Amino acid sequence: MVYQQDATRPTRAEIDLTAIAANVRTACKLAGTAAAVMAVVKADAYGHGAVPVARAALGAGATWLGVAAPEEAAALRAAGIRARILVLGPIVKEQAGLVAAHDLDQCVSDPAQAEALSREAASRGHIQRLHLKVDTGMGRVGLPPRAVRLAAERIATLPAVQTVGLMTHLADADADDPAFTQEQLARFEAVSRDLCAAGMPIPLRHAANSAALIRHPEARLDLVRPGIMLYGCPPCLPPDPGDPALVPALRLRTAVSQLADLAAGGSVSYGRTFVAPRDMRVATLPIGYADGLARLLSGRGQVLIRGRRAPILGRVCMDMTMVDVTHVSDVRVGDEAVAIGRQGAEEITADEVADLTGTISYEVLCRIGPRVPRSYRGGDPPMPA
Repeated sequence: MVYQQDATRPTRAEIDLTAIAANVRTACKLAGTAAAVMAVVKADAYGHGAVPVARAALGAGATWLGVAAPEEAAALRAAGIRARILVLGPIVKEQAGLVAAHDLDQCVSDPAQAEALSREAASRGHIQRLHLKVDTGMGRVGLPPRAVRLAAERIATLPAVQTVGLMTHLADADADDPAFTQEQLARFEAVSRDLCAAGMPIPLRHAANSAALIRHPEARLDLVRPGIMLYGCPPCLPPDPGDPALVPALRLRTAVSQLADLAAGGSVSYGRTFVAPRDMRVATLPIGYADGLARLLSGRGQVLIRGRRAPILGRVCMDMTMVDVTHVSDVRVGDEAVAIGRQGAEEITADEVADLTGTISYEVLCRIGPRVPRSYRGGDPPMPA
């Protein structure tokens, strides 16, 4: 369902496009002059809004965009974005027409995918650009190294495709021990050498995600694919002192909708999991797990109100959450409450929320629901997609 973006709703995600641009420039600096930068904007730019983020990224020096599915790329094309876009995920044959119609680069991990793309491209008088994916140890999609040459030879016989890229994905680039990443890169390099020896050199080789871009210079090759770092979250935890500074781009905020006094012995929310040990002041917030505030934050998460941390009381509801403001002086209905981001001297990061809920910052950002309006600053207003 697509929700009307209501400018009056107090619960909203505020996106700072200057932060996105700063993080892209950091990625470009790390990549150097030899490697191009692909801004990964899949999953609606990790919940930040793909069209405005893509524009900010391209304006800051990225020259490629990465998406998970051709439907995501179609929305970017509809917004007038003409940059090279690589579909990073596999497709079924029914999606080949969408790939060709929008002039996309397509990752392939099976010659049958290439055949479907060639048929579609030929029917349009088009040459389809392919990136052959090698599974060097991720165990998700891709050809095993021993099968790459045969697949490349088969694809080379197809009339309407051109293999322009050779790619892999690194499973463990954020680990303290670099051994497995080095092993994956060695396997990838061996495949590349084998193709060259067979007379099939491929112009673009790419492997580096955010963590590899920061920690593994040898993985930068011809093109890098940063994702989470563009949104201001460190890909390696804990960060090393030498890791570049990143600027968080998203702030999830709402406002106090009700204040109530809770007597000792009174309870809060479903299941009465919280019973007041003393008289308390409780604020209700119009945000819940349908907006992306995880139910796992029940009784353990916090929000910021008037620059102070206010603990979540009882269970997070679908649409509302209650917090303890007994210690927050002069709190009023309408006061801002921040679930992710900075308020005054305090900050709640996506990584802090992830740690409390047993997940990663990627999921915290992606689960902010579509009914939460996004507002933007620091860039041109986004065109409707």
